[in-house]
Amino acid sequence: MGSEFQPEEKGMRCVICKQGETRAGTATVTLERNGMTLVIRHVPARICTNCGEEYVDEATTTQLLSGAEKAVQAGGQVHIREFASA
Repeated sequence: MGSEFQPEEKGMRCVICKQGETRAGTATVTLERNGMTLVIRHVPARICTNCGEEYVDEATTTQLLSGAEKAVQAGGQVHIREFASA
């Protein structure tokens, strides 16, 4: 196998439905603050195969919140963005 091979990250059992396992996927995250709505699409997440609950890791959450702060400072009421990893 070449250097491009990366083993799939092991899923976890969903804490909401307690039935499904999570798998890598993407989510759409909506954040609201001070009358502003920010929608970020294609956010890397773990998604439950049973109920669809989405889990975003700590590093991604930190990046989302940083981007949200910049959007609030830029003004406006609605922002729609694609997730861009650091």
